[in-house]
This record gives sequence, C-alpha cells and structure tokens, in this order.
Amino acid sequence: MGNSAKLLLILPAGAIHRYKTGNFKKALKYAPLTLTYLASLIPDDLNIELKILDEGVQCIEDLDFDPDIVGISVMTGTAKRAYKISEHYRNQGKTVIMGGVHPTLNPNESKHYADSICIGFAERTFSQMLRDYLKGALKPFYVDKTDLPVNKMVIPNRKLLNKKHYITINSMLATRGCPNFCQFCAVPYAWGKKYYTRPINEIINEINQLEGKEIVFIDVHLLGDKQYAIDLMKALIPLNKIWFGLTTSDVLFDDEIIDLLEKSGCKGLLIGFESVSTKVLESMNKSFNNIDKYFTMVRKLHDIGIRVNGTFLFGTDYEDKGVFEKTVEFVDKARIDLPRYSVFTPYPGTPVFNNLKKEGRIITYDWNMYDVEHVVFKPKNMKAEELQEGLHWAWKESYSMRSIVHRIRDTKKMMHLIILTNLGYKYYAHYLPSFSGNKMNDDDIKG
Repeated sequence: MGNSAKLLLILPAGAIHRYKTGNFKKALKYAPLTLTYLASLIPDDLNIELKILDEGVQCIEDLDFDPDIVGISVMTGTAKRAYKISEHYRNQGKTVIMGGVHPTLNPNESKHYADSICIGFAERTFSQMLRDYLKGALKPFYVDKTDLPVNKMVIPNRKLLNKKHYITINSMLATRGCPNFCQFCAVPYAWGKKYYTRPINEIINEINQLEGKEIVFIDVHLLGDKQYAIDLMKALIPLNKIWFGLTTSDVLFDDEIIDLLEKSGCKGLLIGFESVSTKVLESMNKSFNNIDKYFTMVRKLHDIGIRVNGTFLFGTDYEDKGVFEKTVEFVDKARIDLPRYSVFTPYPGTPVFNNLKKEGRIITYDWNMYDVEHVVFKPKNMKAEELQEGLHWAWKESYSMRSIVHRIRDTKKMMHLIILTNLGYKYYAHYLPSFSGNKMNDDDIKG
C-alpha cells in the first residue's frame, strides 16, 4: 500500500445487457448513477487515480488501465459476472471490494470473491474503505444500515461519462427507498422500509448544472410522498425542463398530481401495473393499484402528453396460462406506449426466496438467470417452461408491428422518441429467446 492508488470502479452487466454480446440498444440506455455517484464519494484529500467502466457500453478487455484496487457494484443477476471479474483481477494480485444489493443481502457468499464487502449504504463506508486500503488496514466487512444522510448526498461526477454511449447522461435521484413493501421487490430487504427525500433546493441546484433540457429521475418511486412530490414539481415548473420518472399507479388517480405533472414538464412515466388481476396484486402486497381505473388513468396521461412505460410481472401463484393473453390484450386496449414484461424473481437473501427454497420450488441457483427474464422457480399453476414461453410470447406480440402501430398511432408529441424506443424493444424481444444456457454463462474475461 502507499499514499496513492489507481482505482477502477465497475458496473458488471449480464449477458442480455453486456456491450457487444447483448441485445439492449442505446435507445433504451440512460446513464446509470452508481459509478459516477461513487466517484463523487472519494475524499478530495486522497490521491486516487480513477477510471469507471459500465459493461453495458464498454468491454473490460478494451480498457487500458492497470488498477491497484477494483470496486464492483453487484446485483443478483450480475453476481456471477462480478465474481468472474473479481477472479480476473485478484489473480493479478489486485484488491477487490464489492457492494450493492446482492452483497448486502448475501455478504458471506460475496466475501468468498472479494477482499472486502460494503453492506448497506455506501455514503459513509466507501470513503472509509479507501482510507483503510491506503493504510494497509482494509477490513473484511463495512456495515452501514443507519439512516441515509440525504441532506449530504453528493452530485454524481458526470464528466466521467461518454455521452455518445447513452440516450442521456442526465439521470438523477430525488428520493431513495420506497414506502411500499411489494412482495417481489428486494429494495425493502436491502435498504429497509424507509423513504428518504432530498432537500428540494439541492435537487434544483443539481439540475441547474446539467446540460440539455431532459432529466431522468431513476428513483424507485419518485412520487411516493404526495406533499414532497407536489413541492418538487412546483419547483420544477420555472426550470422549463422535460423529465421522466418512475412511480406506482395509485398516486396518478389524484387530479392535483396530474395537473402538476403536466405543468412541471413530465413527458413520460414508468408505471408498475404488474398485473391485470386484483387477486394477484393483493398477493404482491400491491392492492393499492386500482385496475378499474387503469384505462382512465392512461387516457388522462396521454391527454396531457405523458407517455406510459408500463411494467407487468408474470408467475405468481394466482396465475395460469391465460395471464399472458389477458395482459397483452390490456396493453393493446389501453395503448401502453412502451410495455415491459418480466417474471417473478425471488432474490436470495429475501423471505420469498427462503420460503420457495423450503418448498423445494427453486430450480436453479445460477445467479446469471436471476435477471427477471428467466424462470428460476416452479410456478404453481403452470410449468416453468410454459411461464418462460409465455413471457417470450408476450414480448413478441406486444412488439409486433401491428401492436406498435396500434398503441402509438395517436401520439402527437415526442413521436420520434416513442418510435425509437419501441423499435429498441422490438429488437430486444426478437433476440430474448436466444439468451439461455451457454449464452447466459459466457462470463470469461477476454484478453
């Protein structure tokens, strides 16, 4: 160790999203925040030479950088890839640290593949890990699950990003966590059932430093606190920006929220519909979704020029093979601008995973398959193969040219973006069935 170090921060990508080998086009990629946020957490008094690498847009073998220490952010679907990357660098005598959702929920497993593990939030622990590394005193675990200091959140170092790799680099956070406790989500188990909101003046200050007109809020639930959402949108109005975000459907039944969405410049929302069955939504702890009002809500959003990216989840214990046709029919009738489909995925370290494991229903422990597009457990009312085939069928049907034209034909604004993203997902849907077996496990580092 010494007074300086070369640090490489890596965001691994699974087979579907990895640069060159995957099928996720630039039209669907906004810049992730993890790497640029971690970069801004490095204390100014440390002599650190930094490189970042997002495997969604760059290959490790193309990187001309010899690090001393490698930091890897890990989700379950990228865990095996992260372990392979770690092996690659540790075999060269490099030090590897890991953090993220998967190490937080499965720290003992992850520790087999790293010199040190960050559990929980990185705001306080990451800088300490670096200090300890430089002193030759790196600890095996750094744990921080206390309240997040949202009034001290740093501004991501976007200068490290190559703009040409993304549809936009203006991704940002206003909140952290989620007030809900949906059964399929790992967020409350990894970070606690808390909802953190940043001071609005800090958000506005960050926005004023961005180039361009667009903003993508990547919060799990941007509108989770009504009064905060109202105050935030009112503060956005004078900025004359275009923004996109994620939310649940229940808050969109509020006319005051709808009015402020339009005035503040919202042009697109990712909405977690999840299911067209009330019973299924109740089983997910998502009974706050009101299916009877779905059509009205989508129409209201379309009327004020807001496009809808709707997400749907297949594979709960209350569904049979009829769910695929019913969901695709709803998507067409409601004219969801950009539908996304996934399968129920029990993440290791959560009660859902543990319960299915006890029932003998987990069919693979290959973390590469835990990317929400592969069936990893035995469904209750259909075969695993039928669930997988149904997912592929839904993607193919909704991204047929017939469906695309039907769903977006009345679009009056942002038609170019809507066509571009639909064609991006059409490509994704076409090649999705090919990602299985060896193709999902081609994790060797070339070169």
